[in-house]
Amino acid sequence: MPCKLVILLSGSGSNLQAFIDASSDGRLPNVEICAVISNKAQAFGLERAKQAGIATACIDHTQFASREAFDAELQACIDSYHADLVVLAGFMRILTPGFVRHYLGRLINIHPSLLPKYPGLHTHQRALDAGDSEAGATVHFVTEELDGGPAIIQAKIPVFAGDDAAALAARVLSKEHTIYPLAASWFAEGRLVLQNSKAVFDEQVLPEAGILFQPD
Repeated sequence: MPCKLVILLSGSGSNLQAFIDASSDGRLPNVEICAVISNKAQAFGLERAKQAGIATACIDHTQFASREAFDAELQACIDSYHADLVVLAGFMRILTPGFVRHYLGRLINIHPSLLPKYPGLHTHQRALDAGDSEAGATVHFVTEELDGGPAIIQAKIPVFAGDDAAALAARVLSKEHTIYPLAASWFAEGRLVLQNSKAVFDEQVLPEAGILFQPD
């Protein structure tokens, strides 16, 4: 049985496209993208999903009186697809603790920094302001701590003289498109699990930064 993925997004869906491409070219042989859900009806990611023949849903967070009410509806929608793994791909919502606990160990996110550096927003500008020599992205399990769950894999890029936040973001994004489907493939193969609040890969507890991605 394939690993059933549900992908949540709020915007253009470039990481969704990376998953679609990885499915098409054989890098996700054990994965089925069952649905794409957005909290914004105008999110272009929904159009990408439709073009790929993937089911879509929009749950507008502005129509709910509380985060808990929104998350309850979102959870019901996800569970209707019997998701094995929930992938946050630019889903711009802070999730409630109950939602996170419901999917603990099968909820992953990608963050555009080398966590634990720069959780939250404006990561690229913060890296530049700090004078960092490298930047990157981290795939991690989601826990109740914002951007604080155990890292699975990181990809690093050098920071060049003259870089601005937009240039840095574009180069980091290209790495995101590689490492995010890779992490999902490991989960689908049963090689990656969350155990005792630690990311475990091939039965070995991963270090704080996870696996460092090394291109072939």
